[in-house]
Amino acid sequence: MKRPNIVFILTDDQRYNTIHALGNEEIVTPNMDWLVYNGTSFTNAHIPCGTSGAVCMPSRAMIHTGRTLFSLEGEGQSIPAEHKTLGETMRKNGYYAFGTGKWHNGPAAFTRSFDTGNEIFFGGMWDHWNVPTNYYDPTGEYDNVINFVANPGNSNKVTKVHCDKFNPGKHSSELLTDTTVSFINEYHGEKPFFVYTAFLAPHDPRTMPDEYKNMYDPDKIKLPANFTSCPDNFGVQDIRDERLTPYPREERKIREHIAEYYGMITHLDHEIGKIIDAVRHKGELDNTVFILAGDNGLAVGCHGLMGKQNHYDHSIRIPLIFSGVNIPKNKIINKYVYLLDIYPTLCEMLEMKIPDSVEGKSFYKMFANDDFETRKDLYFVYNNLLRSVKDKQYKLIEYRNYAWKTELFDLINDPDEMNNLANDEQYAEVKQRLTELLLFYKESWGDERHEFGKSYWNNY
Repeated sequence: MKRPNIVFILTDDQRYNTIHALGNEEIVTPNMDWLVYNGTSFTNAHIPCGTSGAVCMPSRAMIHTGRTLFSLEGEGQSIPAEHKTLGETMRKNGYYAFGTGKWHNGPAAFTRSFDTGNEIFFGGMWDHWNVPTNYYDPTGEYDNVINFVANPGNSNKVTKVHCDKFNPGKHSSELLTDTTVSFINEYHGEKPFFVYTAFLAPHDPRTMPDEYKNMYDPDKIKLPANFTSCPDNFGVQDIRDERLTPYPREERKIREHIAEYYGMITHLDHEIGKIIDAVRHKGELDNTVFILAGDNGLAVGCHGLMGKQNHYDHSIRIPLIFSGVNIPKNKIINKYVYLLDIYPTLCEMLEMKIPDSVEGKSFYKMFANDDFETRKDLYFVYNNLLRSVKDKQYKLIEYRNYAWKTELFDLINDPDEMNNLANDEQYAEVKQRLTELLLFYKESWGDERHEFGKSYWNNY
């Protein structure tokens, strides 16, 4: 029996609650909605966060290796050969693998992962209208360099950029969509295809075609329930993400940011629709599984924050949808999973051996068994500043270094994480139980092996 094609779409900085069909009445996302209605949505999918401000780098490494945070190579900036990537496993099991878009985990690992590719961006963020990209290099070297002047009107500073070309005047979402569609249209091989499209949107700078930029009226945008003008200073206030708008946060500015954020997501949704249509026109819709995931969430005004360097749900929860052939339709699963669990899940779904280097837990049985679960609780890390755990009802966040503070939230009765119960004696037993869970994960994940882990726990 022929295995299904896999189309894996990864978005950049998209938080979990930005899809219309999953409850956001303000946003327009007809194509993501189609994936929801024709598939299974995991509404409690998470990232473990990260050990640096560039949270997406380890997050993407965990996707591609199925390994936990402290089992990566460094911060995930490269993937060693002994950590078998998802693409390598797909290729080994008879798939023809194509990759395009953002790759944050070393050029050599990209070439190991894919048979071919195009418009490959090695980096974290860039101007959406002029992305530096690479052609597929079978050697894995990607050593071409182009001189780049960012603002020739005001500066003569020349930056050397490792790329084959720039793409002036074409938005990154459209560039990567067109590249993906071209591959699907032109592929006539006998093997099923594995397509990996890693968009740069909706990551800032929030630039997009005018029809999307002006689509949402800031005056009609609701402020988050947990909006506050001034966040607590726990060591992230000077991070680039947090400097996107001044302190104290102004309600009007936050509405503007949300409106632009939604505009970028709707533009991205439109492009995703083109990829779905390409599969449909090829006659492969009934033999394709789509996976939509985000690499991390984003605050955009929640808790007075703008970025993802925190442990509130808006920043650690991400969208995750499996849609297509043999996937239950219009099903919602609320059980806990990590992004790193996608890899072993795909292996089990496709009856492929899970490599020994993979540490994630397959949640494949959840599709058919409503009682099955792989994780009853989760662990989160950020730099040497935060450690947290959550079970099915409560979340404990411990702040160290800049701030010495504990937060405890009842996630069922307080989903916006606004009422800190840490000093309420009624919850002393809950706090103690979660503290013990935190210490368990410290040991089982090898947190202290990392320099930031050592720093954090020395101050605990």
